Amino acid sequence: MSGRSVEVVIPVLNEAHVLERSIATLRGYLETELPYTWRIVIVDNGSTDGTAGVARRLCERHSDVALRTLAERGRGRALRHAWMESPADAVCYMDVDLSTELRFLRPLLEAILEHGYDVATGSRLLPDSQTQRSPFREMLSRTYNWLVRNALRTHFSDAQCGFKAVSRTAVQHLVPQVKDESWFFDTELLTLAEKQGFRIADIAVAWDEDDDSRVKILSTAWDDIKGIWRVRRTVQAAQPGPALVSTGRRT
Repeated sequence: MSGRSVEVVIPVLNEAHVLERSIATLRGYLETELPYTWRIVIVDNGSTDGTAGVARRLCERHSDVALRTLAERGRGRALRHAWMESPADAVCYMDVDLSTELRFLRPLLEAILEHGYDVATGSRLLPDSQTQRSPFREMLSRTYNWLVRNALRTHFSDAQCGFKAVSRTAVQHLVPQVKDESWFFDTELLTLAEKQGFRIADIAVAWDEDDDSRVKILSTAWDDIKGIWRVRRTVQAAQPGPALVSTGRRT
């Protein structure tokens, strides 16, 4: 077992029905496949369905599971809180539905801990990616990422895949600069990382759409568009750095 440490953050909002099963699956993977010291951190921000109670029982049962609770909602807020407090060498997050196959977690973390990247991001849009989702969501995703690339002059392929890892150094430098507290957090983080010369690994993953997704597509899309123009104004004068390397591979 390597001496390096990892925290896997799971942001949750009203996920009592799936949380225990997902944590059991995740722990099974981490115990058998990850050669690092690890801990799971559940961040409950604003649940009203008993999610926190399920999480507390998991913490009592497993010393490698921790809970953070926030009164306000927002995935970005949850990640900011957990990542900035973490002492781990690398932090990552994934959606509680485990839409991205867990076999891609090890290469995601190895990009940070073994190969010197600052940020590693899963992509559903690389040639080697395997994605199962509705044509409507596929169209929305491709349109959004096209807009990001053209408006912000970025090179990463998939801004919003809920499967990312960041080094401790990059967290401390980048996260305080990110202003968004919700879904646009990912796009803003990746854009700032690329513009400031951090190395980004773009990793093809296999991903299956969650039919129970709670994302409000239209309002989220509008918030994201406003976020793009806000970030565009802040980075217009920055020199883009060749920060991204696409692995384009499946394992």
